[in-house]
Amino acid sequence: THTIKVQRKGLLVAEDTILGILDASFHALFVINEKGIIQLVNEKSCEVFGWSKEEMVSQNINMIMPSDVASSHDQYLQNYLKTGMKKMIGTQREVTAQRKDGSTFPCVLGLSEVSKESGLICGFIRDLTSEKTLEERNENLEERNEANTHTIKVQRKGLLVAEDTILGILDASFHALFVINEKGIIQLVNEKSCEVFGWSKEEMVSQNINMIMPSDVASSHDQYLQNYLKTGMKKMIGTQREVTAQRKDGSTFPCVLGLSEVSKESGLICGFIRDLTSEKTLEERNENLEERNEANTHTIKVQ
Repeated sequence: THTIKVQRKGLLVAEDTILGILDASFHALFVINEKGIIQLVNEKSCEVFGWSKEEMVSQNINMIMPSDVASSHDQYLQNYLKTGMKKMIGTQREVTAQRKDGSTFPCVLGLSEVSKESGLICGFIRDLTSEKTLEERNENLEERNEANTHTIKVQRKGLLVAEDTILGILDASFHALFVINEKGIIQLVNEKSCEVFGWSKEEMVSQNINMIMPSDVASSHDQYLQNYLKTGMKKMIGTQREVTAQRKDGSTFPCVLGLSEVSKESGLICGFIRDLTSEKTLEERNENLEERNEANTHTIKVQ
């Protein structure tokens, strides 16, 4: 009798230990017999499904399934009882479970046989709600990223087309054009600039604008920029004046320089340069002709 009591006590301690371990599980657990009747559940099952242990034990396991899934499960158990085939044992599959309040959720069901003698089947259920939410969020983010990427590509393409269009228009200008930053570094030139000054675009961009000026003019320009950076005063912006420019070969020519601010935000300054060489030549020619005409008129009067 004493031995039996000790054994019984040992069994109770072992059972409490096992139940404690099962209750500590992260996933819902059900143990059912061959007829689908629930024999054991853990605390997580109560938390996930909303029933108490007392409400679930001795009930059919299909109480945690939507009606369409429940009918299939009952059919599976009937086939199992007839044939002994356990095609779902040892597998995991994604199914839909149902809570006490009727709401459903996706989960992974893993089945295993407790022992051949007992005929009991153990099922662990892992709730996939959080994972599915994350998947959907990731899918939405991916879709948004794809949409944003497409938008960026379209915008970039549009910008490139717009940039090419603008550059094409600037290259069609009759006059040389330079865009510089506040420090006088060339950001953009047009084809006419290359034609007039003899440098390529690559040779001019990123260089100081004073490369197209004689040394005495260049020093004055540098001083103007320094004053501008100190005071913010742009006394030359919005004006036109006659200056002397210098080509790559060192030769100089007269020109009109017109400056304007591209935008206040960019800090860029645009300068158009109109070569006055032809005009100056015509002016000199006209002056010479006028002088000759005056001389001829005087001669005629004397005669």
